[in-house]
Amino acid sequence: MTFESLVSVAQIAERRPARYACALEVAVPQTRAVRQVVQSRPTLEGAGVHLHRAIGLGPPEQYDPFLLLDDFRSDDPAQYRRGFPWHPHRGMETITYVLEGEVDHADSLGNRGVIGPGDVQWMSAGSGIIHQEMPKGDARGAMYGFQLWANLPAASKMTEPRYRGITASEIPTVTDSGGATVRVIAGRAGGATGPVRDVVTQPEYLDVTVEADKAFTHQTARGHTVFAYVIGGVGRFGDAEVGDRHLVWFADGDEVSVSVSAEAPAVRFLLVSGKPIGEPIAWRGPIVMNTEDELRVAFAELESGTFIKSSAELS
Repeated sequence: MTFESLVSVAQIAERRPARYACALEVAVPQTRAVRQVVQSRPTLEGAGVHLHRAIGLGPPEQYDPFLLLDDFRSDDPAQYRRGFPWHPHRGMETITYVLEGEVDHADSLGNRGVIGPGDVQWMSAGSGIIHQEMPKGDARGAMYGFQLWANLPAASKMTEPRYRGITASEIPTVTDSGGATVRVIAGRAGGATGPVRDVVTQPEYLDVTVEADKAFTHQTARGHTVFAYVIGGVGRFGDAEVGDRHLVWFADGDEVSVSVSAEAPAVRFLLVSGKPIGEPIAWRGPIVMNTEDELRVAFAELESGTFIKSSAELS
């Protein structure tokens, strides 16, 4: 190309309408910057379960639509065997992911089962459910798992409860173009779609492993809340080297990028995203509503025995 033609191209670019300039800018994906890195904190929950809480310590709207993330990995049965005896939920979802050991589950809908290694339980409490979750370690006493709480919008809070038990064999595992291994629980990655679908907040839930000297890039929806929780090794998230039991909260953008240096061990993390609900949150214990009046009604119904609704009452 001659000097004159280069000048002509530059002049055309300067004179192009603004709409073309915007289109050119959007064509380049923006990598999400790291907004904050948070270390999970030890806490007690249930009947005396020792765990680490990564989400649920600040304002409830901070990670909208997500309310809580608990990490209950332990090799000591004394720290978890008392479990989470019968308790209610309303207005939110619990997502339990087990890596080692088992969790016995039973609920007021009549569901009973065991969440084993690699399994997921995705439960939408809706108008109300009462359940229990009792952890059991494996032969060496290991009990590794995570529970995420996701809020429901006002229009879905009093819908019929829904229970989904997903076995490890139903969750696809793929290798992406960069060499990362991804288990796709919800959403899409590496050409695979996770088994959890039809959730109002459009969640993605990926279990990602990136080996040494490799990188992982994943597209994310603009405007969605995105975070990663590291569960092993060390990875570079933006400018930060992040290790086990740390949560990485991303700013807005089009994609997430994570890399591992040649000298570091592989990093494993949960990558979660969802569409914010943007509604008021009234939250007390296991019940999440929009107003304090709705909370008072829920607890009054617990006292009176009218908390669990029939299908006829909800129609």
